[in-house]
Amino acid sequence: MNILVVKLSAIGDVIHTLPSLTALRSLYPQAHITWVVEEAAADLILNHPHLDEVLVSRRKAWIQDIKSGNLRKAWREICQFIRDLRKRPYDLIIDFHGLFKSSIIVFLSGGKRKLGYDSLQELSGLFLNEKIPEDMNKHAVDRYLDFPLYLGAKKERAEFILPQSADTENKVKLLLASHGLDENNYIAINPIAYWDTKLWDNEKFAKLADLIQAKLKKKVVFTGSESKSIEKITAKMKSTGINLGGKTSLMELSCLFKKALMVITTDSGPMHLACAVGTPVVALFGPTDPKRTGPYGGGHIVISDNLSCSPCFLKKCKTTNCMKNITPKQVYSVVESKIKEK
Repeated sequence: MNILVVKLSAIGDVIHTLPSLTALRSLYPQAHITWVVEEAAADLILNHPHLDEVLVSRRKAWIQDIKSGNLRKAWREICQFIRDLRKRPYDLIIDFHGLFKSSIIVFLSGGKRKLGYDSLQELSGLFLNEKIPEDMNKHAVDRYLDFPLYLGAKKERAEFILPQSADTENKVKLLLASHGLDENNYIAINPIAYWDTKLWDNEKFAKLADLIQAKLKKKVVFTGSESKSIEKITAKMKSTGINLGGKTSLMELSCLFKKALMVITTDSGPMHLACAVGTPVVALFGPTDPKRTGPYGGGHIVISDNLSCSPCFLKKCKTTNCMKNITPKQVYSVVESKIKEK
């Protein structure tokens, strides 16, 4: 049996789909399972023990090549991707993504049984021949698990499995040692988010880090995709903050989080990564709904101002009071309680 999983992005969404992959492998132990993913989240599933093949869509790079006039290069790569996609006759295709870009993959694959949500969001259900209802009141992890349950899988505890590498482990150990950090004795802060409305004030992050280092005597490590935005935070600190922005790959970041006491974070992909490796999370929520995309599992805490307008799911807002009203002392109090529990 050949199965195609379509979940292209983003980091958090791919992580949310991992328990469904485990359930599919348990349901179809002899099947050849292929996953189509975009570049940004590919490291989460490359060399995954439950996958036989990973096809990486370079969609954003192809668009950029086309815009810059490199039509031949883009066309050549797109044609090769389609050939790779169609070389295996799929018995079952599951569109976990449910958007137009994923429906195109479903169409191009030429598979037999095309399963997805009963939704016409961005014409996502256009090429499906089998559909299930999408319950938006569920957490994304449980919503995706509806697919393997529909196919006959047993309802079990969600299991997050990530690729592991001794090389990654060694790199992170060296990185920690270079900054004088002991395993399980530091707190990681991820201040980055793609929506402006999800961001917390830099000065508040700085005050929080100072409180942690002064009162709890735990070193604070800032993580993110690049260092410049984090420098704006560490520059406001009275104590010394460790900026690891841009210094880790996605899998190195997962290892870094796994060795942390806890992770303090905005609603973002790294938040879900910390949950996946089992590290306690303190998450700051404003415009989004923690019931749908909050930290999954036990031992995590969501801090939210619970304004009447939240969740609004807006990427732009004139006030962003839902995030502004959260104070450093409020977050520190939660962090202190979690440390005392441990």
